[in-house]
Amino acid sequence: MMYQSFFTQELDRLRQEKRYRTFLNLERRVGQFPYAISGDSQKEVTVWCSNDYLGMGQHPEVLKGMIETLKRSGAGSGGTRNISGNTYSHVALEKALSDFHNKEAALVFTSGYVANETTLATLGTCLPNCVFLSDEKNHASIIHGIRNSRAEKKIFRHNDVNHLEALLSSIPLESPKIIVFESVYSMDGDFSPLKEICALAKQYNALTYLDEVHSAGLYGPQGGGIAQALGLESEIDILQGTLGKAFGLIGGYITGKREIVDFIRSFAPGFIFTTSLPPAIVAGAVASINFLKTNSRLRDQHQFNVHYLKKKLKEKDLPFLQNDSHIVPFIVGDAQKCKEITDRLLHHYKIYIQPINYPTVPIGTERLRLTPSAAHTPEMIHDLVQALAEIWSDLSLAEAA
Repeated sequence: MMYQSFFTQELDRLRQEKRYRTFLNLERRVGQFPYAISGDSQKEVTVWCSNDYLGMGQHPEVLKGMIETLKRSGAGSGGTRNISGNTYSHVALEKALSDFHNKEAALVFTSGYVANETTLATLGTCLPNCVFLSDEKNHASIIHGIRNSRAEKKIFRHNDVNHLEALLSSIPLESPKIIVFESVYSMDGDFSPLKEICALAKQYNALTYLDEVHSAGLYGPQGGGIAQALGLESEIDILQGTLGKAFGLIGGYITGKREIVDFIRSFAPGFIFTTSLPPAIVAGAVASINFLKTNSRLRDQHQFNVHYLKKKLKEKDLPFLQNDSHIVPFIVGDAQKCKEITDRLLHHYKIYIQPINYPTVPIGTERLRLTPSAAHTPEMIHDLVQALAEIWSDLSLAEAA
């Protein structure tokens, strides 16, 4: 086999399909987010596709906790959790997370992806004759975790509780089964029917596994997520989240009953054999969680900005997907057109957004995923909407000509 030719041809194919991904080098500046410096041009740009929804990545309390721990404990953890990487900070973070979600225990991973992939693969491998019931729009980390477990899986139509029940009823009541779903779906921004799924899980003797990565920190009386906002935390057996979005850092976690969490801690290779997160990162996460738990101001500002952006897009009759969440999908429907819009935004308006193409979304539904943060101002929102309106009008006129 001509290896080099194979790799070159596949990359050329991506370019021809307008799906080749290019990364913009960015440098965030403390106190100036959502502004960042473009490493290519050294010009200031406004970032509209960050997952740092509340700006906690630059919060003074977070930075203080990180700097103090860095000076006290050094850079790395020095090992896996079961060797020498189980620091005071890791224990404190897991306690903070379990309290945050009103659960008995928590377990921290190196990323949200690893938390999903490792936990689901371990459950599916260890539970005898386990069957997964997975929403068709679940994240890649969920798909890969289930696939790697080699357990049986049944895919239910997105948010379709009737289809889910039909699948559940086809499985013996005594068989181990796990319903896997997300609270907020990242590409469409829609909520899952949490209450109905929890009721089905109870009726058919299934465990519930909920991915709250896009809602933890943002919803609920103390920021615990959609399950907390709906008063359903006790109905969720395993709640998974990330530290890389609303909390402003990096890492992932699960929370749940003490026995379930301890089981994953004891049997999951992706946890056991991985060097633990640096103590400074972990300390920053503790500070972020503790702040958000008792302060709703940033959550309130974030929701205001979300509603204001949607209002302005609607006034300009621009094609965004209506939903009740903070994720605003601007539907374009063509990969090349997506790239042209984002290039114009960057070069002519100094606005940075990444196009979302296949395979992240189906062909024909390509989009820009706008993510307003608590730090965006009304002026920034106006500038974004005006820029999108001008570009959209130009492209529409060009197509009609």
